[in-house]
Amino acid sequence: MEEKKKKTLPSLPEELIIQILLRLPVKFLIRFKCVCKSWFSLISDPHFTNSHFQLSAATPTRRVLFIVQSQYVETESIDLEASLNSDSSSTSLYLNFMFSESGYELEIKGSCRGFILLHGYFNIYLWNPSTGIHKKLPLSRYGCTCSTYTYNRNYFYGFGYDHLTDDYLLVSLSQDPKLANTKHFEFFSLRANKWKEIEGDFPYCNASDDPKRVGTLFNGAIYWYGFRHDLRYDVIVAFDLMERKLLEMGLPDDADFETKDCDVWVFGDFLSLWAMGNDNTTEIWVMKEYKVHSSWTKILVLSINCNYIDTDYFSLICSTKSGDIIGSQGGTRLVKYNDRGELLEHLSYSYSPHGFQAAMYTESLLSLPADSEQA
Repeated sequence: MEEKKKKTLPSLPEELIIQILLRLPVKFLIRFKCVCKSWFSLISDPHFTNSHFQLSAATPTRRVLFIVQSQYVETESIDLEASLNSDSSSTSLYLNFMFSESGYELEIKGSCRGFILLHGYFNIYLWNPSTGIHKKLPLSRYGCTCSTYTYNRNYFYGFGYDHLTDDYLLVSLSQDPKLANTKHFEFFSLRANKWKEIEGDFPYCNASDDPKRVGTLFNGAIYWYGFRHDLRYDVIVAFDLMERKLLEMGLPDDADFETKDCDVWVFGDFLSLWAMGNDNTTEIWVMKEYKVHSSWTKILVLSINCNYIDTDYFSLICSTKSGDIIGSQGGTRLVKYNDRGELLEHLSYSYSPHGFQAAMYTESLLSLPADSEQA
């Protein structure tokens, strides 16, 4: 009697499996690391994670990170595309690696390629909320405590990525704590693992009504809404991450920004400005052609409903894939408008006297250089 042949399960070619996995959301790939050793190795490989990030760039999964500080730190992540009031859209996260910062103020200073920049009292941290990977970085020698950065208008802060050198940069313009009229413009290179100062005269300060606001990353540069104190006018200040230099961009013509609370942000695919006036309306301007001053166009006016929104420290955070606009009011309430300027929903998110901080980030599997990352 012939032995029965063992049945074998059909299998897909390895290359096809890789192509399928590359097109799955981050949350599924993190789970699939547990399927087998080969999948764990594949999904953890830097070539795979970079390819996945590039493929998902056209339709990224974006979320808003919240940090609420009371007696302890609460951290949550919410899906941008879901209803603000949907329980299923929110996920609790934990900052166990920042135990030494307990009891001190913690600030979100930017996001880039899935990483959040957190500024504590003793150190700076890079953290990928999707994977948990993090790294502790030193403060600048000119660095001050977190609260000093927060309330002093002489500071700019930002976080970005240099595609040419594959390097993450932290950017800081600060006033010398000992010399009142001296400013230091510097950046921290993750690859070099050190701060470097750029020489020059930097006649800028933060012009936002809320000095907690940080630089906006767009198209290889970090942007701030600033004030040029030597010539006495408001201006957009940009730091080119590849050329390592500061640039100026003019505000839209025929618009009064000096009497309004303004900031730079990204609306859809455009560099944008929002400006809130005393009449409780917020104008949204976009630069339709990048670096073409004449292309500034006012596209929308939001009417802020004071029955729901306290206009003190109102700011816009980001826009969704459908064009809805998400903003923060006073660090206590989250609001969503549609692309016609109509209020869709609002959510009181914090009863802490310190309110909450929020930043948009893109889900990613990316890791930091192998010699510096921590699980």
